[in-house]
Amino acid sequence: MNILIVEDDLDTAAFIEKGLLQHGELVKHVATAQEGLLVASSTEFDVIIFDRLLPNMDGLNAVKVLRASGIVTPIIMLTALGDTVDRVDGLNAGADDYLVKPFDFSELYARLKAITRRKSISKVSLSLSLGDLVLERTSRKVIRAGRQIELNTKEYQILEFLMQTPGQLVTKTMLLEKVWGFSFDPKTSLVQTHVSRLRNKIDKPFGFELIKTVRGCGYIISDE
Repeated sequence: MNILIVEDDLDTAAFIEKGLLQHGELVKHVATAQEGLLVASSTEFDVIIFDRLLPNMDGLNAVKVLRASGIVTPIIMLTALGDTVDRVDGLNAGADDYLVKPFDFSELYARLKAITRRKSISKVSLSLSLGDLVLERTSRKVIRAGRQIELNTKEYQILEFLMQTPGQLVTKTMLLEKVWGFSFDPKTSLVQTHVSRLRNKIDKPFGFELIKTVRGCGYIISDE
């Protein structure tokens, strides 16, 4: 991936850049919103990491300018402002995802992979497939090995989100945000319970596990 980081905190920027370079990604860093607008308008990136609180021009307004100018590059907004209103403002401004500081690099990287994967998937079809598992978005049918599987709404949403990022880590926090709309951890077994029920329907009867648990991190769906 070719990634632009717009972040005035040099320690945070260095932390992110180091992790991305270790994963073999291409990185460009600028420290102001104005520089970010200039670079994003002249160079094609796969994703932009945009800090919310920047000197001279707020990151929120900068994202609005980018979207108004027709730039559709996926944007993850970083911020120390974690209230629901702040998150909604960021998403309404045109950000595709929102991550509150402090954060683990592993979660940021998982979100980057997910957001770019969703961009490529959005160009294609109305169905997702993995091995012998098929999810048909128009009819909301789920079929494995030719057998239709009945899922409730949350189970379907979890499976759809996992299948958009095959082979990539999806954290509990990501599922809480995307499926339930929570901006906080309710400290319950909500995610684990629904994933367990989903597994009982799409994995247990077929003798091969597609959904894997990464202990302490989240889940990966893979046919390998």
